[in-house]
Amino acid sequence: MMSDLNEKFAQIGVENAPGQEARRKEEKLDIRGEPLPGIPVDFSHGDVDAHEPTPGAFEAFRKGFERGAPQAYTEYRGGRHTREDVAAKLADFAATAIDPDSELIITPGTQGALFLAMGALVGQGDKVAVVEPDYFANRKLTLFFGGEIVPVRMNFPETDMGAGLDLAGLEAAFKSGVKLFLFSNPNNPTGAIYSESEIRTIASLARHHDVALIVDELYARQIFDNRPYTHLCAQQEKPDTLITILGPSKTESLSGFRLGAAFGSPHIIDRMERLQAIVSLRAGGYSQPVLDTWFNEPHGWMEKRTAAHQAIRDDLLRILRSTDGVKVRTTEGGSYLFIQLPPMDVSMQDFVKITRRLTGVAVTPGTEFGPGFTDWFRINFSQDHKAATEAMERVLTVFERYRSA
Repeated sequence: MMSDLNEKFAQIGVENAPGQEARRKEEKLDIRGEPLPGIPVDFSHGDVDAHEPTPGAFEAFRKGFERGAPQAYTEYRGGRHTREDVAAKLADFAATAIDPDSELIITPGTQGALFLAMGALVGQGDKVAVVEPDYFANRKLTLFFGGEIVPVRMNFPETDMGAGLDLAGLEAAFKSGVKLFLFSNPNNPTGAIYSESEIRTIASLARHHDVALIVDELYARQIFDNRPYTHLCAQQEKPDTLITILGPSKTESLSGFRLGAAFGSPHIIDRMERLQAIVSLRAGGYSQPVLDTWFNEPHGWMEKRTAAHQAIRDDLLRILRSTDGVKVRTTEGGSYLFIQLPPMDVSMQDFVKITRRLTGVAVTPGTEFGPGFTDWFRINFSQDHKAATEAMERVLTVFERYRSA
């Protein structure tokens, strides 16, 4: 029994999880004991100090604090005012109706929403279709809850029309008895956006085969180059069991408040509330008023935020594509680049460790997003612009040292 538990928790590795750099204090110096060159950059997650949070966020938090106990102990689903406000804003954004009482829950970040949704939908032995590549927690949570992963390939390098999801493979997975399909849109780690045709097909197949869907739309507000974006929840034909996840995080630099939202099928929201009641009780009560600022930013604020990130993206793409053999698809939404390196004399796992030690730059190995991505790594470019470009140049310097002849 203990060995089974050990194996269960071993599958939830934290070595490459976002934000773990703070635990590596011994790596302040390079292998010669000298200060690291340049500014340390943790590409495993966004830097909320590099881009200012939503205006008024702290003032909203302070008002929640000053309100005291009534704010600290809201309903498990979130305070009623907050739910009504968030439901109205998300309904407008996603072009769908949302009942704040039965179809919405406020969670401790979108990570909390994902945990609750998976816990509400995955039982022992259930088949779960997971995109490769996609958010690292999707695979880990499937295994943690006793599910069986059914991989579906996304041919993102070969297409610039949508995400390149293998729709025939997805249908085959559904026919094999898959109970749940979850995916991120824009995709994490590639930044690819699913086309309208892909979204409609996913929704139609899920309804036809009675498959539940979880759609992670965390980065749906940060879209580049005027790309069209299609919300699955707005489709006329969709499955009866559908949960959409959104939250103010990297795009709004509000990650530290740990706020997320999930909306959709009432019976699943009810399960999520019951699970939240024994996991965290509620999203942080004092933090919930910060959601008043979400979608209420000053005129032009989001456009400037997106343009700033696009400028960082473009400079990083220029640097990466100037290195022979390096492959990367242009990010269409979100803050990620998924980068493929030519053959090296070291494994990607070792390259990540060496790069961190020699340059002070942390990147995430591609195998976090699917077992086949052994020559890929991911970065989150929501960073200081200058620091990000200099850090990438240092990463590529290390790569050249270990490039196979």
